Amino acid sequence: MLEALKRVRKNGGAAGVDGMTVDDLVPYLTANWIRTCQELLDGRYVPQPVRKVEIPKPDGKGVRMLGIPTVMDRLIQQAVLQILQPQIDPTFSDGSFGFRPRRGTHDAVKRAREHVKAGFTTVVDLDLEKFFDRVNHDVLMAYVARRVDDKRVLLLIRRLLQAGMMEGGLTSPRTEGTPQGGPLSPFLSNILLHELDVELERRGHRFVRYADDCNVYVRSQAAGERVMASLEAFLRGRLRLKVNREKSAVAPPWERKFLGYTIARHGKKLQVAPKSVERLKTKLRPLLQRGARGRKLADVFGEMAPIVRGWVAYYKLAEAKGVFEAIDKWVRRRARSAIWRQWKRAPTRMRELVRRGVEPKWAKWYSNNEHGPWWTAGTRAMHDAVPAKELASMGLVSFLEEYRRLETT
Repeated sequence: MLEALKRVRKNGGAAGVDGMTVDDLVPYLTANWIRTCQELLDGRYVPQPVRKVEIPKPDGKGVRMLGIPTVMDRLIQQAVLQILQPQIDPTFSDGSFGFRPRRGTHDAVKRAREHVKAGFTTVVDLDLEKFFDRVNHDVLMAYVARRVDDKRVLLLIRRLLQAGMMEGGLTSPRTEGTPQGGPLSPFLSNILLHELDVELERRGHRFVRYADDCNVYVRSQAAGERVMASLEAFLRGRLRLKVNREKSAVAPPWERKFLGYTIARHGKKLQVAPKSVERLKTKLRPLLQRGARGRKLADVFGEMAPIVRGWVAYYKLAEAKGVFEAIDKWVRRRARSAIWRQWKRAPTRMRELVRRGVEPKWAKWYSNNEHGPWWTAGTRAMHDAVPAKELASMGLVSFLEEYRRLETT
């Protein structure tokens, strides 16, 4: 329990329905742990409802539902996880990578590339429809019960699954789903989807699964179509899960993305998926717009720096110097557009351009042009007036330079 407490305090996170924060947890435990412990041992502990939170999806299309447990329930989930995971995780498939110790996205992407390099150049890209919202509790608990003997633990897990969801002060019961937000949900999802892994291994397929994102690699389109149809029937019949046919596909790997990457023909190299670049721009655009509204660009660049470094670190496996260079150009143009907006009036714009070395006649023309800030930011005048070195001196971190730095370390 002390180890679980340490982890919960380190992870932090928002308060649940009771409003208790992570900082409030130790005083609460000091006063209430003996009673709570006895309730757990007697099988009388009842988790509180989770707090419903909706966050925008990375692509900006729709929202993802989270269920935030109270910090007390997070503590108990973490403790259960710390006992069960070391026992059960070693039995999971070698093709499973999500939410597992010493395995991550890079390992999954590398394995996928190995399959393509071996000649399996058609991917069955499975997308499970609202997986975390649709998990059948009875099916999940049946598979958990095969691995856990203690009936008190099974009862506690079922109660954690069935804890209602509160929104606007009203609590609705839950009969399905294991909402993301608690530490136990990803582990339970792996227990259920391990059955898919076992089926794929039984059939001799090459596959990579990261949580509910599963790719199966075959040698032909016809084989892929057969696998897609049979797996759809298996998931529906055995696990009560539905394949989203709109987002699933049978295609060459270089036409699909996996964990933000695409695999080039014959697995020769990894590339950044175009949709990943668009998601990044969607994230950066509002930050840079703040600079256009008068906020100091140095502050904006400081806020962007961890995003840049994290994004480059994630995509360091890709051969993507051209992509990073193109993103840098886009960011610098956005920054110059923000500066142009900050100058606001034509006389100010002309004065700033002249001060920065632009010929007066051209400075006058640009400061009075009928084009918008985005167009002007792409002109030679603004490139000369606000060079990349000046933006760097203000704290703008270059994607390309960060990528080169990682290459040498």
